[in-house]
Amino acid sequence: MIKKGKQVEILCGKDRGKKGEIIEILRTENKVKVKGINFIKKHVKTTKEKKGGIVSKENFIHISNIKILNTNDEKTKKVVKK
Repeated sequence: MIKKGKQVEILCGKDRGKKGEIIEILRTENKVKVKGINFIKKHVKTTKEKKGGIVSKENFIHISNIKILNTNDEKTKKVVKK
């Protein structure tokens, strides 16, 4: 199951093989935002509060392009009694 904070590996695209942590999920569109992966450049207009310019930020990628790495949760561990 995909949750915020899980470690994932990118399977395809320009960031193939890189690893990162999920920071945001769009369940309706089946997309996730991974920390340090899939950067885009966004042009921001100057306002009274913020300075404008070109800002780099993470963009969403499809769930089918990632693989979950840490599956050692307490719920998934099987206990075998003898």
